[in-house]
Amino acid sequence: MLRISRVRQALVVTGITSLMLASTLVAGASTMSGKFNAADAKLVPAAYKGTTLQVATDATYAPDESMSGTTMVGFDIDLLKAVATTLNIKIHENSVTFANILAGIDSGKYQIGNSSFTDEKIREKQVNFVDYFQAGEGIYAKSSTKVTFTGLMSLCGLNVAVENSTSEQSDAVATAKKCPANKKLTVSSFPTQTEANLAVSSGHSTVGFLDSQVADYVVLQSHGAFKSVGSAIEVAPYGIATPKTSAGKALAKAIQAAVKTLIASGTYGAILKHYSVSAGALTSNQIILNGALS
Repeated sequence: MLRISRVRQALVVTGITSLMLASTLVAGASTMSGKFNAADAKLVPAAYKGTTLQVATDATYAPDESMSGTTMVGFDIDLLKAVATTLNIKIHENSVTFANILAGIDSGKYQIGNSSFTDEKIREKQVNFVDYFQAGEGIYAKSSTKVTFTGLMSLCGLNVAVENSTSEQSDAVATAKKCPANKKLTVSSFPTQTEANLAVSSGHSTVGFLDSQVADYVVLQSHGAFKSVGSAIEVAPYGIATPKTSAGKALAKAIQAAVKTLIASGTYGAILKHYSVSAGALTSNQIILNGALS
């Protein structure tokens, strides 16, 4: 997963303009709602029935998850709501800094992590993942930039803004160690994507490095202030996280079944289309558990 000021301009640039996201929730709402499925619901472990499951989400990552006033919105949010309806479970979304989500699941504070997590082998040691989407890593910069991007080594010589604990932070830090002395890569890390975007807007950082569809959204909402640089790299699956326990694994299997049901019904496709992220859609046989590529 990947994430200037709290003034009006910043809200536009980061793509969390309340009016736009609120309005997108109206049209087609009925096609984006799940429907109870008894067979899928039977898979929910007893430990999680009759209670409200706490979900951890970093809501600074439009169009995946962000805030519209006091309401959390985005394609991840709508998808999990549809999953909850399918499974007849109650959920409560909590806005949590991305770097704290996996630890919160590990401690038992949260039962689900729903925050554009790239499924990685190192993360699978801590949680289970239900793969449900795929995305790459993307770069954006001010429209006036002369920067080109053809791969990680082309970040050498730049100041790169990333969100803490993201795949992009890990990749940028690893790349910095490989850069020649005369082309140092400076990695500027921030608690939220909003702050990382501010670093680019203010000129502190040369480029923003984040998930590809989120980078595209930031550019779209900047009204010409930013542009995408190069093509997406390192395409990998996203996963919904559950605890690394027997009950957590059973919950993951229930969520997996629900996502497959939503694909079959057309709800999954409707949600992704609604947020213009259909390019990241997976097929039913790609909805697997712990399918990290690296």
